[in-house]
Amino acid sequence: MIIESLLDTDLYKFTMMQVVLHHFPGAQVEYVFKCRTEGVDLAPHGEEIRAGIAELCRLRFRDDELRYLRSLRFMKSDFVDFLGLFHFNEKYIRVENSRDAPGLDISIRGPWLHTILYEIPVLAIVSEVYFRRTQPGPDLAEGRRRLAAKVELVRRLEPELLFKISDFGTRRRFSRDWHDEIIATLKRDMTERFAGTSNVWLAMKHGVTPLGTMAHEYMQACQALGPRLRDSQVYAFDVWAKEYRGDLGIAIADTYGTDAFLRDFDMYFCKLFDGARHDSGDPFAWGERLIEHYRRNRVDPRAKTLIFSDQLSFPLAIDIARRFQGRALTSFGIGTNLTNDLGCEPINIVVKMTECNGQPVAKVSDAPGKTVSKDPGYLAYLRQVFGLDKTGVN
Repeated sequence: MIIESLLDTDLYKFTMMQVVLHHFPGAQVEYVFKCRTEGVDLAPHGEEIRAGIAELCRLRFRDDELRYLRSLRFMKSDFVDFLGLFHFNEKYIRVENSRDAPGLDISIRGPWLHTILYEIPVLAIVSEVYFRRTQPGPDLAEGRRRLAAKVELVRRLEPELLFKISDFGTRRRFSRDWHDEIIATLKRDMTERFAGTSNVWLAMKHGVTPLGTMAHEYMQACQALGPRLRDSQVYAFDVWAKEYRGDLGIAIADTYGTDAFLRDFDMYFCKLFDGARHDSGDPFAWGERLIEHYRRNRVDPRAKTLIFSDQLSFPLAIDIARRFQGRALTSFGIGTNLTNDLGCEPINIVVKMTECNGQPVAKVSDAPGKTVSKDPGYLAYLRQVFGLDKTGVN
């Protein structure tokens, strides 16, 4: 089995799912898979991917897993009770050969509460099946050499540099076993520089901190669930604060681009939230803008955390840490560069929400290639409402 535990997913799936249970239990959504890497045809691997998804749908949360979730301070008892009854239902997911071009069409459609957990394990299944078939003899020695070089790079850092990295690499990992080895290695060899992992199963297994708050899909869904589109970002932050009462206070900053984020992230949210997460665009420019924004709102940026998670490498993360040392707290979520760096080319695969309650939803990123929408008319309307410049859709 590729996925052996329903905890083998990112923490923010559970934190968002708890909000869905308590605030939007009737919401209906659609997600669509996309492979952004040109020239990759996943259709020949479709049968094995379907088998991996069928195995996923037979899993249930074990008692020890539920006890672990219940031990997390922000997980509420009724939500964990609900997870005790949860299982994936295959009727909500379709995996078909693409009719328009070589590849696979994967779509997920149904109640948000019962489909929200599909994204991460489905991506992990697709990635592992692809590399099993295209790299049957993986160069693990090369992977270990590269991982050791990263650990050594961090070990040589000046002691006064505040630098911590986290693993954010479940969705595009080379394999489950390689991911497991990476976490064990980082815990052993990077010690205080290793903050934890977004993967809940590996956090429980290795006794490290599980990390995560919210993702773009939550912000996107609020376009359909809030009172009006222009207020959807503020509405999403308000509902999050109502659910977690100051806990899990890292806001995602690029659902509508940084300009729109800063317009809505006023003094109240600057003080209420612990910080923000960068996921597209120039990280240095973004960090400078956030620091200045905090100052304009009479908030000391040195008490706030800037989390960087966009296509990071270790050298880039170190450069960012040095840039903002003493000016703000920083943390770094490293994904594919950590969990799929064995010398072969990773594939860029995503599952994105495209619809909520029968209406389109969209993400407008600071990087045009990360903009997501299936409806150009709706995207143009959203841009107009938020006063955004026109860029491409991918």
